[in-house]
Amino acid sequence: MRRYLRPILLLTAVAAIAAAAWHRWSPGTTVTDGRHDLRTNGIWLQHGWIGDDAWFERNKRDRSRFRNDARIRDLALLLARHGVRDLFPHLCPCSPDGEIPPADSLQTERFLDRFSGFRVLPWIGGVLGKHCFPESPEWRETFVSSVVELLRDHPRLAGIHLNIEPMPDGSEAYLLLLDELRQAIPSGKIVSVAAFPPPMITRPFPAVHWDQQYYGEVARRSDQIVPMMYDTSIRSVKYYRHIMRVWSLQVLDWSGNTPVLLGVPSYDDAGTGYHLAETENIGNALAGIHAALETYPVLPQNYAGVAIYCEWEMDRNEWVTFGREFGRR
Repeated sequence: MRRYLRPILLLTAVAAIAAAAWHRWSPGTTVTDGRHDLRTNGIWLQHGWIGDDAWFERNKRDRSRFRNDARIRDLALLLARHGVRDLFPHLCPCSPDGEIPPADSLQTERFLDRFSGFRVLPWIGGVLGKHCFPESPEWRETFVSSVVELLRDHPRLAGIHLNIEPMPDGSEAYLLLLDELRQAIPSGKIVSVAAFPPPMITRPFPAVHWDQQYYGEVARRSDQIVPMMYDTSIRSVKYYRHIMRVWSLQVLDWSGNTPVLLGVPSYDDAGTGYHLAETENIGNALAGIHAALETYPVLPQNYAGVAIYCEWEMDRNEWVTFGREFGRR
């Protein structure tokens, strides 16, 4: 018995120390004085804000909720109050031949009238291999041409926000698409990219994680990087906060001089397995981001704020949390 007792006691002691260390570990930081809020945050918006009438008919949605000056005004006031500057209204998915969905011309101009102090960048793209085929020269040509047409028809748009999912780490076709967009769109327009987070040991999936080298390649071709720092399948609050801290540091370091908005989650997607709202939420995400930013004596030059996914699932309590735990008063 003595021969077995010593290793059992040793293992018990190690387990007790590990449990105590885990209990004391606090990977997140609370910041309530707004020092990380530069008032240049972003948010993903739903399709109805600029989408055409056919979208409402196909999806049996009520257009009056969006074709409404009072609601547009209220949205502008809400977002301005919370320091949101960059808006990504949904204009996805593109058709398999590369045409982006049509925007309603009158509604888009009405929206731009009310959001004159903001930057509006339509959110374009879709599912790789279903809507998006960047390896095809014909698809890229059509896609880029439709983007140019959109920006020509609505010159007050600040640019576009590109989101193709999944997008494998190291994809040369994606880099070529970014090059062609940059060459074709009018000078001064922004190419914003919905980026994938850095690799993590618990999710070795290169289709939805980008390494340091690829971040550099994408950043050099972009005017803005917006990493989607969610859908991790993580159930531990502490571990998610830790991952948010690590990812924030990595993305800011890997993106060079390209401005970064750190993407934070506000949605349910219950039962999916890849997202647990009790863990992946505004409060926990901000705690990890604050912990990362607190390591710098001065905020990185390329840090621009956070981007909220998404407007249509943000409720009153979440806006209160965002204002209390991030906003500048």
